[in-house]
Amino acid sequence: MALTIDTITSLCKRRGFIFQSSEIYGGLASTYDYGPLGAALKRNVKDAWWRAVVEERDDVERLDAAILMHPRVWEASGHVEHFTEPLMDCKGCRKRFRADYLWVAAVTGPEGQNWGEVGPIQAPSLPEALESAREKKFKKKPVPEGTKIEARPLAEATDSENVRCPECGGALTEAREFNLMFRTTLGAVEASGLEVYLRPETAQGIFANFENVLTTTRRKLPFGIAQIGKSFRNEVTTKSFIFRTLEFEQMEIEYFVMPGEDEACYEQWRDERFQWYLSLGVRKENLRLRDHEPEELAHYAKRCADVEFLFPFGWSELEGIANRTDYDLRRHAECSGKRIEYFDQENDRHVVPYVIEPSGGVDRSVLAFLCNAFREEQLKNGKRIVLGLHPDLAPIKAAVFPLLRNRPELVEKAKAIAADLRRHFPARYDDTGAIGKLYRRQDEIGTPLAITVDVDSLSDQRVTVRHRDTMEQDRVSIDQVAVFCKDKLAEMRREMTG
Repeated sequence: MALTIDTITSLCKRRGFIFQSSEIYGGLASTYDYGPLGAALKRNVKDAWWRAVVEERDDVERLDAAILMHPRVWEASGHVEHFTEPLMDCKGCRKRFRADYLWVAAVTGPEGQNWGEVGPIQAPSLPEALESAREKKFKKKPVPEGTKIEARPLAEATDSENVRCPECGGALTEAREFNLMFRTTLGAVEASGLEVYLRPETAQGIFANFENVLTTTRRKLPFGIAQIGKSFRNEVTTKSFIFRTLEFEQMEIEYFVMPGEDEACYEQWRDERFQWYLSLGVRKENLRLRDHEPEELAHYAKRCADVEFLFPFGWSELEGIANRTDYDLRRHAECSGKRIEYFDQENDRHVVPYVIEPSGGVDRSVLAFLCNAFREEQLKNGKRIVLGLHPDLAPIKAAVFPLLRNRPELVEKAKAIAADLRRHFPARYDDTGAIGKLYRRQDEIGTPLAITVDVDSLSDQRVTVRHRDTMEQDRVSIDQVAVFCKDKLAEMRREMTG
């Protein structure tokens, strides 16, 4: 059975990964809270990223910039002018849509027959619009060989019947631009306060601090600055659980290079970032690199590629790798009146570095890792749901159970083992059900190892270690459990990294 986003949403609520924000008050649209396991998973994703791009390298510095910045930062970056979406409102149901997410498709038969238009289609990208058009036109029937489907913006529809609301079929207004930045007022009195913005990206904090980092660290090109932080976008079209939300977290690197060295550096980061997801267990068939077409490029970009994941709702972006040229540093120099340059001692000249930007979403990565890891297995005694998370991402590495919770000596020994394991990695004691249910619960939240203390453990000083993915079991001496578990986790890590 195909995985759906509703299945993942249900799992996250049931097991304490992710909750609807303000749920007791009816919830707030497109905002979510990370529960006990979700907070751990999210932290593990960020730690894995930080380890790969900062701690295992010697050419990337750290930064934690403020969310609120001087409003001129966003004028210089182009966000005030360019960070907009074209919107259309339905005169019937009053819903609002992004005009660039509304499409029609012309369908041509194998022998050139005009099979008309399909629409309206609501999709965030051309590939998804084409796939939706195919489903609408042919339902589940095979598409005749030689059929041609071409999607274009709704505004270019030739059939007026297709220029309508995708929800209720009502008439749509003309498109108008809408800025995505959240505004707030700095100061006690709103009327006289300074209008500022919640940052829509973390990158500008890095660019504004380029000179500070360069001066204090005495770095030579090439080098990077990395940070993880919250960003906010007043998105009209949010969708698919935590994939696109109003408040989200980014993992960004701005890597500064000499002009002329940017193309090679871009290719290197492009490949490294793709491999990072594979190294954490994402299956290759669920991952791809897609280069942007010239018309897709942002106003500052020379080149850009997306690392895309095959979500239940289709291929969508996990991370973008962009060659931003020297646009940002030049713009901030122009608008601030400050010199923002690097002195090239070898050639005795001042240069404005080019910037390569790998920018990934924490929340999208969490969703991708959950979708990639989820599987259902039909066993003789029923269905087993497993989250086959990479051990570096699993919120809990090992769980410890007493076989009988009414035997104090078993409970005491199991708690002692769990306490010892917590000195090495996250471990949990649990005695809230029969052993079969305890196994199933840990399988469903992605715990790699489960350890059972039984009656024989009192005499032979051994415990049973069960493996999540194979359900195989080993009998291990209690004084060797920690070493055994660490070895098994390392073995899993090697297997899932490929």
